[in-house]
Amino acid sequence: MTRQAFGQRKRLTAAHQYKAVFRAPSRSTDRMLTVLARRNDLGHPRLGLAIQKKILKRAVARNRVKRIVRESFRHHQYLLGTLDVVVIGRQGLVRGDNRQLSNSLKMHWNRLVKQCEPC
Repeated sequence: MTRQAFGQRKRLTAAHQYKAVFRAPSRSTDRMLTVLARRNDLGHPRLGLAIQKKILKRAVARNRVKRIVRESFRHHQYLLGTLDVVVIGRQGLVRGDNRQLSNSLKMHWNRLVKQCEPC
């Protein structure tokens, strides 16, 4: 069984790590989120978040979305293999509730795994 923690090594922390994903990503988009992914050589997936103040004005709302994204990533990281993933908020995020966000993330994880198989 793999460990499902979300420690420092599972996070994108530096600008160059985000830029590597933005350079040539596989992309999955819906009305709430855009999720970019790219293979890494580390042997485990990593997550980066870009939930802008422009999309969700209140910090409480941004933090709620970030918590849900991190929790979904933690539970689905075994699927993601060696992907670096960046989750970006879109305008539809304002109207989404927790269940819709969780369902959207499951769909994105599955879609990106299929897209990145030949990568």
